[in-house]
Amino acid sequence: MMLGRTKSPAAAKEFSPVKTFPAAVPGADEAHQWEVRPGGMLVQKRDPDSVAAAPTIRVRVKYGAAYHEIYLSSQSTFGELKKLLSERIGLHPEDLKVVYKEKERDPSAYLDISGVKDGSKVVVVDDPAGRAKRLLEMRHRAKIAKASNSISQISLEVDKLASQVSELDAIVTKGGKVAKKDVANLIELLMNQLVKLDGIVADGDLKPQKRMQERRVQKYVEKLDVLKVKNDALKTTNEHMPAQQLQQKQQQPPPSVVTTKWETFDSLFSPTTPATITPATATPNASSVPSPRFDWELF
Repeated sequence: MMLGRTKSPAAAKEFSPVKTFPAAVPGADEAHQWEVRPGGMLVQKRDPDSVAAAPTIRVRVKYGAAYHEIYLSSQSTFGELKKLLSERIGLHPEDLKVVYKEKERDPSAYLDISGVKDGSKVVVVDDPAGRAKRLLEMRHRAKIAKASNSISQISLEVDKLASQVSELDAIVTKGGKVAKKDVANLIELLMNQLVKLDGIVADGDLKPQKRMQERRVQKYVEKLDVLKVKNDALKTTNEHMPAQQLQQKQQQPPPSVVTTKWETFDSLFSPTTPATITPATATPNASSVPSPRFDWELF
């Protein structure tokens, strides 16, 4: 018969396989946020306010044959290091690249994470590829700025021409006539603006602006074409009007001619003096018409 060994309460507690863990503190994971650095390292996300409390280090930067001592925060980036160096050597930061421990460093990488300490040596060399990329971007931005300026100038010119088109439209609408030369000149000026728009290479947001100006010019040209037709029709109508009036006058009977012959009635004002008419000057019509006599009394 085998007797079992009983464990003491202290021993049972010591060799208990169940372990208790403290309860998770709510919000603990949220308090520590993580981020992936350019090298692929997972690090705790930094608080921007903590940069001010970071120690300042001295970094020896070699560019060409000269050494430059630059003081900056240990939590700064290699891009900030390039900016401080570019102020001294007079080059653009994008034209340089940083090499630390024989490895090119990303401008967004932090110094302390990359192992840069106080007194560390960093080499900065020219970056022809970066310079070429920057120049291409500058040309592209300059091209966009030039295209935008050209479209703005064309828009102002079209506004001026639009006011002239409105004036001609108002004259023709009221029944007036305009010179053909004025309409032709406006059409030519608008077509010149359309040619300028065709020569502009617009990208991105400039394409809708260019399209809108092209539609404006086409609309005003079509409006002038309609005005030209109306003006020609109105001119033709006015040219035929005198001939029609002349025909109407020819069809009407000739008007009666009224002649007035005057006679001198001196006898009216001098009753004692008889009126004498010279036979040579008297007309047949005058002799047949009886001359009235009035009796005047003197007071």
